[in-house]
Amino acid sequence: MSKQVNNSKTLVQLNQLLADLTQLQNNIQQIHWYMRGKNFFHLHPLMDEYKEILGNQLDELAERLIALGGSPFATIAEFSAHTKLPDEKIAFNQFTLAELMDKLLSEFKYLKEQYQIGIDVTDQEKDFPTQDILNGYKRETEKVIWMVSAYLNKGPLE
Repeated sequence: MSKQVNNSKTLVQLNQLLADLTQLQNNIQQIHWYMRGKNFFHLHPLMDEYKEILGNQLDELAERLIALGGSPFATIAEFSAHTKLPDEKIAFNQFTLAELMDKLLSEFKYLKEQYQIGIDVTDQEKDFPTQDILNGYKRETEKVIWMVSAYLNKGPLE
């Protein structure tokens, strides 16, 4: 007999991650469209890579949520209502390339914190398969933080 976990903290946190991953993808897309500067040719395709990484994470977490008996957020309204990341319109020349990358760094640091919350919750609920997934995603996120930090001439823990 399977265990019903619909009200578990794990399911709640997985949905939080779905909302945040969706918003972060959107924010990266906006940076992708509005970036300018001498590092454009290097950073522009990198934004596509970041969106692809997040898209894969989004899909796997939604599928995991369903496998656990949950219902993933699936509408723009749900994502918007639950994300804690900013949803702001930007324009050309509103931010320098460094400022855009600094915004991105801040949002990836937030995502890392959300993965840690998920790791802690899955530890409490002894959902080690989900915890394993989240550990991998946190590791991926830390690598992005390191790389964006290095671009900004910062250490990954600054």
